[in-house]
Amino acid sequence: MAKNSGKSSGAGTSTDKAGAGTPMTAKAAARMQSAAARNPASATARTGAASRAQSAAAKNAQK
Repeated sequence: MAKNSGKSSGAGTSTDKAGAGTPMTAKAAARMQSAAARNPASATARTGAASRAQSAAAKNAQK
């Protein structure tokens, strides 16, 4: 049995360090908002992740 290293294998999904992973883009934030609108009961919609993604994308666009 393999040990769990505690590291995420998804791109941009690391929760170990703030700012780690791929920067949020406006296009990616729009995909999240669209998914949340299609399924209001989803975790993306319920937790407000889509609005946080939009905020992050706006901040990244200023850089």
